[in-house]
Amino acid sequence: MQTFELVVLPEEAASESVVQHIVAKKFGSNRLFRITKRSIDARSKTVKIRLQLQWIDEQNQKSLPKNRMWQNVANSQPVIIAGCGPAGLFAAIRLIECGYKPIIIERGKDVRNRRRDLAAINKQRQINPESNYCFGEGGAGTYSDGKLYTRSNKRGNIASVLNTFIEHGAAADIAVDAHPHIGTNKLPAIISAMRNRIVESGGEVLFNTKLIKIDFDLSGVNGVEVQQGLSQFHIKSKALILATGHSARDVFYMLNNQKVLIEAKPIAIGVRAEHQQQVIDAVQYHCSKRSPFLPPASYALKHQHDGRGIYSFCMCPGGIIAPAATGIGEVVVNGWSPSRRNNFFANSGIVVSITEDDVKPFVKAKELRFLELQKSIEEKAYICGGSNLAAPAQRMVDFVNQKVSSNLPASSYIPGINSVNLKEIFPESVTRSLSAAFVAFGKKMKGYYTNEAVLVGTESRTSSPVRIPRDVETAMHVHVHGLFPCGEGAGYAGGIVSAAMDGEFCAEKCVAYLKNNS
Repeated sequence: MQTFELVVLPEEAASESVVQHIVAKKFGSNRLFRITKRSIDARSKTVKIRLQLQWIDEQNQKSLPKNRMWQNVANSQPVIIAGCGPAGLFAAIRLIECGYKPIIIERGKDVRNRRRDLAAINKQRQINPESNYCFGEGGAGTYSDGKLYTRSNKRGNIASVLNTFIEHGAAADIAVDAHPHIGTNKLPAIISAMRNRIVESGGEVLFNTKLIKIDFDLSGVNGVEVQQGLSQFHIKSKALILATGHSARDVFYMLNNQKVLIEAKPIAIGVRAEHQQQVIDAVQYHCSKRSPFLPPASYALKHQHDGRGIYSFCMCPGGIIAPAATGIGEVVVNGWSPSRRNNFFANSGIVVSITEDDVKPFVKAKELRFLELQKSIEEKAYICGGSNLAAPAQRMVDFVNQKVSSNLPASSYIPGINSVNLKEIFPESVTRSLSAAFVAFGKKMKGYYTNEAVLVGTESRTSSPVRIPRDVETAMHVHVHGLFPCGEGAGYAGGIVSAAMDGEFCAEKCVAYLKNNS
């Protein structure tokens, strides 16, 4: 038997020597083993930890991941990558492995200088449209928690993605945990290490460099026009991996104006629901006080109402609600957690599937109709919140009962929250669906449906409102040769790991295209 499972108490799982003792006693052997998967089992009153273990022998010892050998591609054929998020970074690394030179253009700043713009959002309530929680080195993922869990098992090699993060400074535990998480406080250094590796290998990363036009003709891509400060210039390449993220609305408008085929893609919109973390711990771990050997509890909820799906999204234990707007005159919220997940609050997006009925007022926008609905809701949130990036908010039970809260509980959202009736912001269908879901969630999780929980709007950037069609086999745009729509912004991923895998996939298809057209 090469692999086996061990079910232990949390305090036992926390000690390597205790686990070794239990294994030796159970199997009568002191053979070496390694933990390949660790998960929490809270189905019974006593919470347990499930460990999958594998005996280490000469054969699988050789299969342990090793740091790769890096080649220098400074003089190799260039490939432009628009966007320095997970999709763009992993595409660049895969291109280097294949012997091509990545040139990443990123509209925002590097992680170090990006922090100043985030501080300005929280302290001065000032949004830099080019550098914020969504734009800049690492993309939205850098400052949105660092969750690495994905259900996209067939899209690529998850282990390869996790090992790349480990190779650049992430804790080795992410290769073991069932729901791996890096933490917003640790991600910037890891992202910087990846960028340094790309540059050391001969690639280029151009910050404060905005894509303004794709240069293409009937033969395919010839390069891009970019803006850097007051200067505009052309970068030549026969291939472009477009990985600009789900919030780069100007890119969607640019594609539409250049007659590049795009499609409207349904989205989900809702609120951030914030509880005290101890409430979620008590519900999930069946206890009045969480064991110090257990991490802060999370949850995943879903409900159906009037044919719509309502579900939790990006749940952040011990987390903070962050201002994620990318433009002036809008309010958008997201959530993140530090690596220790040790903040007082827990928050999660609770969102409703948007249908064609909801976008009928925007039918003239055609392919951009879901984007225009998204914008209108965020602008209403800005006005209702009282401007100055304060977010509209309502106690949970008050929201269901359509009652403006006379006061609001404390919240982690630094720019502040103002009491409003959230019904003024959302389509009636969204309000009805959310109300039904919160009552249903309260029946599933005793203590969840409470007026001590606050709903903060708007959680509206769950995914891209546009899909950029590409061929299934080649990952290339169906009309523009050499254009590879990639990641969340193109509508082909939903999170750090799936975006990273899609970046690798597009890089491989890009290499095949260039080889066939050399």
